[in-house]
Amino acid sequence: MIQKIKSVSAFLGAPCRASKSLVAALCLLSTMGFVDQSVAQDKSMNLKMSSWVPAQHPLNPALQAWSDSIKKESGGTLNFTLFPSEQLGKAFDHYDMARDGIADFSYVNPGYQPGRFPIFAAASLPFMVTNAKAGSQAVDAWYRAYAAKEMKDVHFCFAFVHDPGTFHSRKKIILPTDLKGLKIRPATATMGQMVTLLGGTNVQASAPEARDMLERGVAEGILFPYGSIILFGIDKVVKYHMDAPLYVTPFVWVMNKDKYEAMSATQKKVVDAHCTSEWAEKASASWADFEMAGRVKLAADPNHEVYKLTPEQLKAWKTAVEPTEAQWASDVKKSGQDPAPILAAFKDSLTKFKSGF
Repeated sequence: MIQKIKSVSAFLGAPCRASKSLVAALCLLSTMGFVDQSVAQDKSMNLKMSSWVPAQHPLNPALQAWSDSIKKESGGTLNFTLFPSEQLGKAFDHYDMARDGIADFSYVNPGYQPGRFPIFAAASLPFMVTNAKAGSQAVDAWYRAYAAKEMKDVHFCFAFVHDPGTFHSRKKIILPTDLKGLKIRPATATMGQMVTLLGGTNVQASAPEARDMLERGVAEGILFPYGSIILFGIDKVVKYHMDAPLYVTPFVWVMNKDKYEAMSATQKKVVDAHCTSEWAEKASASWADFEMAGRVKLAADPNHEVYKLTPEQLKAWKTAVEPTEAQWASDVKKSGQDPAPILAAFKDSLTKFKSGF
């Protein structure tokens, strides 16, 4: 007990001896074992979280719940403010915003920057992931082996995916040959390669900008999950929706490295406990439910047509998109990595979490 008193007094100094102060009361409770000294000693930090999706998007409450849990576990020393709707910067810039400290935590779509994260792009290959919840755990567990090197500018927290997306368009797209000559807004660089491979033209736009491009005829179709079609108002400008789990978009939740290093050991431990595959699934869960509900709503709307593919048509798509895997492998080789074990590890993770085709 004497040693404990000395350690607390040495840390807090004179304030701990000010018997009438609130700090003195805290010191006394600490020496008696009623207060965790490590928490009592931590400095409070106010952290900015940036999310580029609209305030009403289902991802934002999940991020808020994540930060609320950290605040509680840190004894109130880590506090958060969420900035949605591109308030701190454009969607394309969110990785660099975390790197540069414009945001302390950023929601990032790595696919918005083609070629920058070639390993991570494996998660956006077509016909790989069948669902968002288990798929998020699979993608996160797999990518942890590569994140520290490929995303070395930031502190990696977790990776996750949205529910499988597909084509939504003004013109019905049934076979791969139907893409020829169409202008499509792709979800990721990998999907952009697929569109080009099949004779279409890519029109780049972030999710918040997509409706305007479709409305003006700059694009004729989009690769998107179902619920987000309604959220972003794109259902007002497209009619046809292919009912096939064509792809998922993988995302990351990353932190500014300097801010992480400025935390105490106790605070780091709390953050680390919230940067896990389990939290990756929690982050994706409500969003996944939202996207699935969007499919049901569009299917029930007489102004929209949600159509299934026959087994033969689905086989034609899978065959047509096979070259995207070879292109991904080539990109990984250019970065000095061997793509074969990376892809094998990814498929093994999907099998483990029962989320692959």
